[in-house]
Formats: sequence, C-alpha cells, structure tokens
Amino acid sequence: MAGKKAFALRLSPEILKEIETWAAEEFRSTNGQIEYILYEALKARKRNAKKNKAEGDT
Repeated sequence: MAGKKAFALRLSPEILKEIETWAAEEFRSTNGQIEYILYEALKARKRNAKKNKAEGDT
C-alpha cells in the first residue's frame, strides 16, 4: 500500500482493550488489527453491494 495517512481515532477504553487483546491473539499490532478489521468490513460491504445489485435491490 502506497503511503498511509495518520489520523486520530478516539475509542472507549473498553473497545481499545478488546482490540489489543484480539491483536495479541493474532500476533498483530493494535494499529494492524484495526486496519485488518476495517479492511475486512470493506470487503464484506463490497460483497453485499454486489449481491444486492445482482438481486435488483439497488
């Protein structure tokens, strides 16, 4: 991925702790885990959009 943009992300302490734990379980950094979660969510969104378009629900 060419160049990444930094920005502030505000999370509740509870959510951050869960992400940190999840990241450790999957041998990722916290930042890497957040990026992975977002990437997977975007892939799912695209799949759902294609599915809905194929069903005529645009």
